[in-house]
Amino acid sequence: MSEFVSVVLFLAAIAVYSWKAGRNKIWFSLVLTLLVLFVLLNATLYASNYFTGDGINDAVLYTLTNSLTGAGVSKYVVPAIGLILLLFLLICLLSWLLRRHDRPHRLGWSLLAVACAAGSVQTTPAFRQVASLVASHTRLADSDFDDYYKVPKKVISHPQLNLVYIYGESLERTYFDEQAFPGLTPELGQEKAQSLDFSETVQLPGTDYTIAGMVASQCGIPLFAPFDGNASASLSSFYPQNICLGDILKNSGYENWFIQGADLRFAGKDVFLTSHGFDPARMYGSQELKSRVADPAYRNNWGYYDDTVMDEVFEKYEELSRQQKRFALFALTVDTHHPDGFISRSCQRKSYSYEGKPNQSFSAVTCSQQHIARLIARIKASPYFKNTLIVVTSDHLAMNNTAHQYLIKQPRRDLFMVIRGDRPQAEVIDQPRSTLDNGATVLDILGGDSAIGLGRSSLAGLTLAGQLTDFQNHINRWKADIIQLWNFPKKLDRFVIDQAKNSFSFSGATFRLPILFRVSDNHVEPLPEGEYSAPLRYQLADFTAGEKFVWVDRCFRMARLWKPELAISTDLCVAMGQLGGQPSVTRIDKPQWKGQVNFPQGALSTENYQRNQQMIRVEDNDIRYDADRFLFAVPGAPSSVKRFSGISRWENWGRWSNANLAPEVNIEYVDPLPARFDVVITARAFGPNANRPIPVRVGDQQQLLTLGETPSTTTLHFTNPSGSHTLNITPPEPQQSNLGNITGQDPRRLGIGMVDIKIVPQS
Repeated sequence: MSEFVSVVLFLAAIAVYSWKAGRNKIWFSLVLTLLVLFVLLNATLYASNYFTGDGINDAVLYTLTNSLTGAGVSKYVVPAIGLILLLFLLICLLSWLLRRHDRPHRLGWSLLAVACAAGSVQTTPAFRQVASLVASHTRLADSDFDDYYKVPKKVISHPQLNLVYIYGESLERTYFDEQAFPGLTPELGQEKAQSLDFSETVQLPGTDYTIAGMVASQCGIPLFAPFDGNASASLSSFYPQNICLGDILKNSGYENWFIQGADLRFAGKDVFLTSHGFDPARMYGSQELKSRVADPAYRNNWGYYDDTVMDEVFEKYEELSRQQKRFALFALTVDTHHPDGFISRSCQRKSYSYEGKPNQSFSAVTCSQQHIARLIARIKASPYFKNTLIVVTSDHLAMNNTAHQYLIKQPRRDLFMVIRGDRPQAEVIDQPRSTLDNGATVLDILGGDSAIGLGRSSLAGLTLAGQLTDFQNHINRWKADIIQLWNFPKKLDRFVIDQAKNSFSFSGATFRLPILFRVSDNHVEPLPEGEYSAPLRYQLADFTAGEKFVWVDRCFRMARLWKPELAISTDLCVAMGQLGGQPSVTRIDKPQWKGQVNFPQGALSTENYQRNQQMIRVEDNDIRYDADRFLFAVPGAPSSVKRFSGISRWENWGRWSNANLAPEVNIEYVDPLPARFDVVITARAFGPNANRPIPVRVGDQQQLLTLGETPSTTTLHFTNPSGSHTLNITPPEPQQSNLGNITGQDPRRLGIGMVDIKIVPQS
């Protein structure tokens, strides 16, 4: 509609000035300028949409303001020349039309022509996109954020030291208090006593979980974003315009490496690192370490134990040092993760008692710090130590673990200690600082700048935490400014869904699927789905009746609500609308699908809102769908099934049996099973259950099922003289495994992986 209005106003401006206003150089120039601007904006939109599929976005701005060297633009030269000639002819035509009639100037008609021309510019979608883009690069009014935010130099002029930077999961400095916790950290405490020990490192808002602590320490800013930070894996880039420590190291000739025991993809650590100087080939997490570690099965709920990870770090340190490379080697431990940590098999002290009772969290701390201290000792004993800077730091203060009640009684601080191989130095530095200052301090020691973002080197003077007595309040006041650093668009109009990349893109921003957006006139709030954030439908349930949304997910998630014919489809769908209305659902039927936001019109009602709320909040296992078989790749069960047990959560391929939930798979049907019927089952076996007889029972009748390690379809014949309602499957040897598990959850006991089960009556 706005496109039509803008064209009408454009034509009206020409007609009014040409036929009514008369000649006047000033008014002629003003009207012509506005009309030419209208033409240029729409030409830019057309050209941009040709390349991006979603109009004028940050990618266009970046391309226009950076070097096009190597961009392969030669094949576009002829179309570009043609477009320029066409624009020139259009401008000439406009000039001729406006000057056609030679009559005395009339101010009122000129004012009307200018108003129409200005309206045509203001209402064109191209203007809105450009205005939104400009606004995203403009700081907020009345904010002093820019007075304190510093962009560091991009390179270190003469780097001398290699860097080993260890994040200790929840390993706060409080644990090192010998009076409060005697004998808890003797090994690493001894190393701390020989280091530069920054004793007053406080935790600020937006720095209090792992990915936020990493962002704070490397970019000098808190992690503030319009979504749960642990869901940031849904993004394709991370604070894309900020210059962080990893960027500077890479620009200075360092090879950046990152090694941890947990999955790199959790909380978007891989996205953050690859956005700021790290090559994916030099990043190792639980998936990448499988082929490198001596015992791939030796791991905890989160990933590989700290002894394994620290050994990998030292091997990489020696390898890179022997090759005489300039490198930065980052590592992250996991054994001290809340709620109670993990005890590795190689630590010398596996237990620590507090107040006469063994405490698992303290035990994990005393164990993990041994592995970090051993790594430091091995580096110190190597011939390469003199060229090395070692940093040991908390990623954040400990969360609510089993030691938390004792920690909160103490003055709590984050750990940040620095060991210089070129200049051994033992000193406690007690000036006020925060984890925002860690990257700047490291950069300063390496010979670079002394400021990154809001961070300042603690060796170069007062930090902002020392300068501003209410620094935490400043951080909270700057939240909107910090969110603006993401350059999120303010409008969601056209978008592209790329099924191969599993992505949703609009106005230069790209998100991984699934994704939900809360959309208003001047704001777009992304609500990604993370392992520890609520499923998107539950997030949608918190919307008011009139709030607009765009939701891209598997069809079965939304279609059971608003398009029943797609209720069991595993394809992608996009839903748009309001919970108080009747949202639309459209199946994505192309590999790259270009769409436009179009919210359904119609009155909102309390009845619709309550119905939608009720259906959205149905638990997965309580969902029922119309189908002739049990489809395990979608939530719920067919309407013929009353209840089931012993079955794990649904996955894209199907579901595992899980003996932790029940010793056997039990499917109870609403009606008695037929007197004679076949069970057609498509499934596979896990581990030692493969090629072994698996009992399948109906009442007192039993058949044996044999499965391989890949899915196959088997038909079993049953009679049911007792009229039983229940089908039971008993895997003979369920195995504990983290295969396909949610990070941090207890291993499941897997038996068989089920794709579908169908009951076929026989006469």
